[in-house]
Amino acid sequence: MDEEKIRLGGMALANGVLMHGPSSWACAVRLPSGELRIASDYKRFRAADVGRPLLRGPARLLEAFSLLPELKRKLPEARLPFQRPAVLAAMGASAAAVRLIRGSDRLGAGARELVSGLLALIPAAVALRGSELSAYHGAEHVTIGSYEHGEQRGKEHERCGSHLVGPLLVTTAIGNILAARAPIHLRGPARALAGFGALAASTEIFGWMIRHPDAPVSRALAKPGHELQHRLATSAPTSEQLEVAEAALRECLRLEHGAEDSN
Repeated sequence: MDEEKIRLGGMALANGVLMHGPSSWACAVRLPSGELRIASDYKRFRAADVGRPLLRGPARLLEAFSLLPELKRKLPEARLPFQRPAVLAAMGASAAAVRLIRGSDRLGAGARELVSGLLALIPAAVALRGSELSAYHGAEHVTIGSYEHGEQRGKEHERCGSHLVGPLLVTTAIGNILAARAPIHLRGPARALAGFGALAASTEIFGWMIRHPDAPVSRALAKPGHELQHRLATSAPTSEQLEVAEAALRECLRLEHGAEDSN
């Protein structure tokens, strides 16, 4: 009987790959000297324990970000995707442009929100441009996909977070249009609530898309993310980059199987 596969996620870094399962995480990075360095631990907050619809999606995002301080403490050599000065500058410019667009009366409400959503993608594009991040992203996908399917897979993965782009653009636009109708003194909290609701709804929609990949609506919503993943977010990894991702995978699985044995 085939061994049941552990559901894994990952995050590409500028010099390595972070892998995480239900109970643990592991990160491997390549130092400028060529040395491979690994750190790992069990999770303090487990999104797998949150099963309520509309809460489990934000819980996964919270879990992912809660790993980063611990990762930097245990592996200070890890270079996070948004540490580069150019990316920080792009984040500031993008935020300023979004404020200008939302304050303009030249576009309709729906068009303003759509343009704002697209502008919010600029920092991610800058992070990927001219760096090894896209190749490590490809290495993450190849490694997880090959493990899950038991055969060599390509640089794109059906559960990549880029597929959230389509649902998130739609739900964020709807949420912000509704928030703009709130009394002016409540618009700040209304936008915050709309952002949380858009993320929660998008992750539920994404789950449905994974379960129904051939549905026309699913294909339409996945199209923006697929194009982003195919053309920009991933590139073919080198054998050295695959070695980094595979090291992170092995260490994460070691901890996950240890967690199972202790139960």
